[in-house]
Amino acid sequence: MADIRIYNPDTLGAPLGQYSHVTRVKASETLYIAGMLAPGDDFDTQCSAVFKSVEAALKSAGAGWGNVVQFTTYMVHSQDIPKFMAWRLREFPKMFPDGKYPPNTLLVVDRLVQEQFVVEVQTIAAL
Repeated sequence: MADIRIYNPDTLGAPLGQYSHVTRVKASETLYIAGMLAPGDDFDTQCSAVFKSVEAALKSAGAGWGNVVQFTTYMVHSQDIPKFMAWRLREFPKMFPDGKYPPNTLLVVDRLVQEQFVVEVQTIAAL
């Protein structure tokens, strides 16, 4: 089982949302999950479906949310950042009940693989 320590050094200040600055990992395996996309009529629908796909990928390797060591989130519209922060504020406490949220790099890009997609999440987990 991986030894995962997620924390925020005092010298870096408080995170701006539901993420941490650092993950320290001792593991025998690393799981890399490609960016997940999902169709949907609005941001929240797509975001929920994306994280459901991430969860399915984790489960396929016998892992869960506690194994996640980093997310990279790609968004098409900077106006959706508050929606993403609100979604994480609502959902991450259910996914990470210990309150230790993995680091997350958020990037706003010109577009994703198809015009219909507005959010994509890539995940790294330790087993």
